[in-house]
Amino acid sequence: MGIVHYEMEVTTSIPPARMFKAFVLEADTLIPKVVPGAIQHVELVEGDGGVGSIKKLTFGEGSQFKYVKHKIEGIDNENFTYKYSIIEGDALMHTLEKISYETKFVASPDGGSICKSSSKYFTIGDIEIKEEEIKAGKEKALGLYKAVEAYLLANPDVCN
Repeated sequence: MGIVHYEMEVTTSIPPARMFKAFVLEADTLIPKVVPGAIQHVELVEGDGGVGSIKKLTFGEGSQFKYVKHKIEGIDNENFTYKYSIIEGDALMHTLEKISYETKFVASPDGGSICKSSSKYFTIGDIEIKEEEIKAGKEKALGLYKAVEAYLLANPDVCN
């Protein structure tokens, strides 16, 4: 098994507490509403939504994938940190054992936030991940952050 580590940062004008609430605490209902073509719905299949819980995300019709299951590994409401792993689904493409993510929202000097995201791709055997695949995932994530930011700016009462 190999591990490919990747990091990215996204800046937004939305404060950390509000972005954390949108992307973590209310993501199951908010993200399908904001980008229905990306995620149709989210279903809690095990647990109470806290650490150890498993969620099934069903992708929209335009996606190349059908679903993934996330296992929640950590939620820190005070430090705006969220850890989870994709443990099942066609997005693992029979080449990955899992993908682990850690996301942290920190304050930026202008009153907004910086989303610091770290991902680890655990490959099966000696399979190598192509840079294009990681870049495509980064572009989708960036698009999701920008869509949520636009929605929150247009709806100032959401996720306060």
